Amino acid sequence: MLVLSRRVGERLFIGNDIVITIIDVRSDGVRVGIDAPREIRVTRAEIFEAVEQHNVEAASADDSALEKLRGLAPKPAPTQKSAPTQGTAPSQETAPSQTTAPSQASVPPPEADAPGA
Repeated sequence: MLVLSRRVGERLFIGNDIVITIIDVRSDGVRVGIDAPREIRVTRAEIFEAVEQHNVEAASADDSALEKLRGLAPKPAPTQKSAPTQGTAPSQETAPSQTTAPSQASVPPPEADAPGA
């Protein structure tokens, strides 16, 4: 571990794109400013350790925890399928329409552009 002494306003460079600036020094702690690209994650150690611990606990959860979580999820609404009543034919309104494509004879031929016309 590299140990350095810095005063308020002094900076440290890590690589070419991370800058650490000492903002304030008090009897109970130091305020540090960190300027880093967005893709560099900066996390306090206590947060990192807490997340790590929660991940370990989640990975070791038993089936009873899973069942408790399933109980918290909202129940899906039942789907309603309308089936025709036995002995009755579908009404004219619900029957699929039967359309036929127009015959070729009823469609006028496209006008051809004659050269020199």
